[in-house]
Amino acid sequence: MSSNDDRDPLFRYDDPIFADERLLEITHLPGPDRIVGRDEQMQRVADALNPAVFGSEPNHLFIFGKTGTGKSLISRSVTQRVITEAGRDDVTVKYAFIDCGEQNTEASVVKTIAQIVNEPENSGVTVPDRGLGTGDYYKRLWQTIDHCTDVTIVILDEIDMLEDDEILRKLSRAGENRRISDASIGIIGISNKIDFPDHLSERVKSSLSRDELVFSPYDANQLVEILEKRQDAFHDSVLEDDVIPLTSALAAQEHGDARKAIDILRNAGRLAKKQNDARVTAENVREAKEKTEADRFNELIEGSPQQAKAILYALTVLTQNSSEKEFPTKIIYNQYKELARRLDFDILSERRVQEILQEQNFLNVIQSERTGRGRGRGAHAKHRLLENPSIVEKVLLRDSRLALLEEGADTETQQTRPGR
Repeated sequence: MSSNDDRDPLFRYDDPIFADERLLEITHLPGPDRIVGRDEQMQRVADALNPAVFGSEPNHLFIFGKTGTGKSLISRSVTQRVITEAGRDDVTVKYAFIDCGEQNTEASVVKTIAQIVNEPENSGVTVPDRGLGTGDYYKRLWQTIDHCTDVTIVILDEIDMLEDDEILRKLSRAGENRRISDASIGIIGISNKIDFPDHLSERVKSSLSRDELVFSPYDANQLVEILEKRQDAFHDSVLEDDVIPLTSALAAQEHGDARKAIDILRNAGRLAKKQNDARVTAENVREAKEKTEADRFNELIEGSPQQAKAILYALTVLTQNSSEKEFPTKIIYNQYKELARRLDFDILSERRVQEILQEQNFLNVIQSERTGRGRGRGAHAKHRLLENPSIVEKVLLRDSRLALLEEGADTETQQTRPGR
């Protein structure tokens, strides 16, 4: 074992700010004593899953609420407690947590559930990453569930991102259709779109009986308590007294997003460490808020085509130069055409721009609503940014092609304003 003197001087081996930064990671699952303001919701989830403790089929459940209201956290926490309690009576419960924003096809979801649940020595099958059709993946899924569990709980986070809801029908009817005989399946679907069930196919609506639960946003006091229960991520006395109240207040302004509050606090600590500060200050928090918002928006648009970014930039320009916050497709299209000419892009049709705006709405990058024009005049869509336009602009201009717009942007925005 090497001595401290042998350590590479390129790296630092102490952390003056964080005692355990992992407590601030999104993937961290806190113990029940650290969960705040969700007793009623925890009980409702527990009621739905309770039959699994005895090896019986749990009730399916849809959970709705805005981002950062604890939907995924409570689902995972209660499910873990079900697994523990069932194990006391030798009942095997497993769960698969699927982020449908990343895995949104029927085949990828089926494959991932099977890989998580599978124990090849018990099921007699393997589940390869590729090389099988969807039907073959289903066959292996049924075999792994039957041989490796008594109950499988499938948590589908951002369930509204699924390309096809057929998987819901097949999972919910697996026992009835005798795909599995020695086990049962429970589904928890999580979404921030409360109208998601309205868009399910009729076949799924008729087969998927479920309970529904809505999570309300956290208030500022609850956010303070959530952050206080994670302040042991930092060394003692590192956080200045106003850091947690300010972080909570900033997050409470935006529908009580606990996830964002935790992200801001973590980024504030990282900024303090980067600047070699001895303590985390309110100024670190304010800087961290902007970084957190930019990082989140960047994740949303990462991989988007440049044409889509140009359309978003057009909406940003309009928002920055008007007291209005919502704009019809036609106005956005006119602004986009001006930007496309400056960037030497092929100009898309207005119909295609409308489709891209709807795609961005689906991805929660923007919000689109259809409004009536009056009797006999049909309806049109209006679109608005969900993020601060200055943050959106900063992130979009990271694209080297769009960065060409930065020079002379003031002149360009004066030329095209809403209504022209």
